[in-house]
Amino acid sequence: MIPFFTGADVERAVPPERALAAVREAFVAYARGEWTMPPKVYVPAYPAGDFRAMPALGGGHALLKWVTSFPGNPERGLPTVTGIVLLSDASNGALVAALDAGAVTAIRTGAAAVIAAETLGRADAKSAAVVGCGVNGLATARTFRATGRPVLVWDVDPARAESAAALVGADVAASRGAALAADLVATVTPGREILLGEGSLRPGQHVSLMGADGPGKAEIAVAELARARVFCDSWEQASHGGELAAAVEAGVLGPDDVAELGDVLDGAAEGRGSDQDITVFDSTGLAIQDLAVALAALEQIDELGDLSQIPI
Repeated sequence: MIPFFTGADVERAVPPERALAAVREAFVAYARGEWTMPPKVYVPAYPAGDFRAMPALGGGHALLKWVTSFPGNPERGLPTVTGIVLLSDASNGALVAALDAGAVTAIRTGAAAVIAAETLGRADAKSAAVVGCGVNGLATARTFRATGRPVLVWDVDPARAESAAALVGADVAASRGAALAADLVATVTPGREILLGEGSLRPGQHVSLMGADGPGKAEIAVAELARARVFCDSWEQASHGGELAAAVEAGVLGPDDVAELGDVLDGAAEGRGSDQDITVFDSTGLAIQDLAVALAALEQIDELGDLSQIPI
């Protein structure tokens, strides 16, 4: 028998403050080569969506996340992201826990967006906004609030924006443009529409691009990437399946033009150079982030009480 962490269990075990610390530590461990992560495998089922297999090794454990991304699912009353996370003991291969992949993904997405914003944004940044109030956008807004920042939210569905605002103690932006004008912006959309065209970001702004996590998706124009100091979670992933892919294909960006966030956190790469810099973070989602959240949940297993058990 192994314990199964439902989505509610994961949320109880890993509040935003813990997620921020855990995911930050994972970025640094990966940058130092202490944690390893084979490439994410996409199994396309387009145009409906795709399946992803994401392995990682670190902290004495191995992880595999089998997860989906079907952006049209909410219209059918189904979640965009579903799947399972399997966590094993790396010393003997024993399976030690299974976790709801949707909750793990949301928590680490929110943490990564906010870590990037707090690391790469201006020191005097005052306003923060989240565009897209699905499960991952809600987690991002909640994580911003956990840092003590006021936050604006916006969504194409006004009712969803109102619900998210009420849940996390945010305010609804008057318009998408108003949200995109914040000092710190996180875009958490399906990635089917360019939100940030050429010339749209003003000097000093930061944007965490969380939606374009697969081939063919984009939230920002290539020409706008060319104006910014660009960072990513993993060059290998982002240059093939993230916002950077189109810019790399067009010859606008290369590996020397982009720094990984883990290197910035570890002091091996420079972050923001001046208050006038526009900074952009391209997130494709890393299995090491999932591993960080899974390990943080496992730490709390005795505090959670009776968890469901899966016979193995």
